[in-house]
Amino acid sequence: MYTVFDGAAVLPAPEKSRVEDVRQVKTLNEHMKTGQFKRSYLLYGEEAYLKKQYKEKLTKAMFPDGDTVNYAYFEGKGTEPSKLIDLAETMPFFAERRLIVVENSGFFKSSCPELADYIRQMPDTACFLFVEEEADKRGKMFKAVKETGYVLELKRQDEKTLLLWIARQVKGEQKQIKESTARYLLERVGTDMENLEKELEKLFGYTLGETEITVSDIDAICSVQIENKIFKMIEAAAAKRQKEMLDYYYDLLTLKEPPLKILSLLSRQFRLLLETKELVKEGRDRSQIAKVTKQPPFAAEKCIRQCREFSAAQLKGILSEAAELEEMAKTGRLDQQISVELFIVKNTTA
Repeated sequence: MYTVFDGAAVLPAPEKSRVEDVRQVKTLNEHMKTGQFKRSYLLYGEEAYLKKQYKEKLTKAMFPDGDTVNYAYFEGKGTEPSKLIDLAETMPFFAERRLIVVENSGFFKSSCPELADYIRQMPDTACFLFVEEEADKRGKMFKAVKETGYVLELKRQDEKTLLLWIARQVKGEQKQIKESTARYLLERVGTDMENLEKELEKLFGYTLGETEITVSDIDAICSVQIENKIFKMIEAAAAKRQKEMLDYYYDLLTLKEPPLKILSLLSRQFRLLLETKELVKEGRDRSQIAKVTKQPPFAAEKCIRQCREFSAAQLKGILSEAAELEEMAKTGRLDQQISVELFIVKNTTA
């Protein structure tokens, strides 16, 4: 059990899937600690920050002295499998192994039988480290790495994990933050860990000489994530608060956000609400809804709460209205800014 930052509340226990994620990360950390490396690794998933961190950790664990002679890096879908194989067949220069990092190759989405077959019988003197956004678990490459190497999916982190991570970052700077303040930070800047790291760095600089990070510090220095504004706009729409919704819209325009991007994000959120409403009707719980809609559990909880404010018919009508206005704006029949204003007015009129 972990007592949160202000010592008042207790964070909920992690879901079973998260327990498994932690176990897999521990296994990878053990490989790095003992130096008993596999011949191939696959890091994939939505969380770019964690992929970058583990790519760097694995590289440093294999080459603690910064060896660049036996290190090779390839990126993009134009990477040729034959070049990778030739390099893996080349003996390392005064080292145990050669590390070949391959990023965003697309090999795990498209078929690459030549490389998949090679991985199954490649020498111990080479190691492949693949870093991808997506991977087809039925594909030959995925199966080859899973059978002979190690696969780690790095998903978007849940609220509990992010709160613990924020606590560690803050503690490392000899500062304090309340649980409620950390939650506010997540709501304001979002759950992307790369963005969170940048916002925390800004906070650490801003609160130099202070011991505690407060809500007012966050308001003063942290950038508002556009998705948070969109969420607030939909709350305003549900309550028929037209002026409030328009104010949020003009705030986004001030931040140089294109009107059609705002309309697209509003449509996406309303579509999520409709999907969530249908899943709730089917009896799905929060974790199941989060998995189907590909959201963090706490974001799914917000959708569950918001979807209660609309009927399915209302949501379908809103989506139809958005599609029509977007088409008119794109074809030049309606000014883009006005198209969003019309959308707001029509959906906040009591």
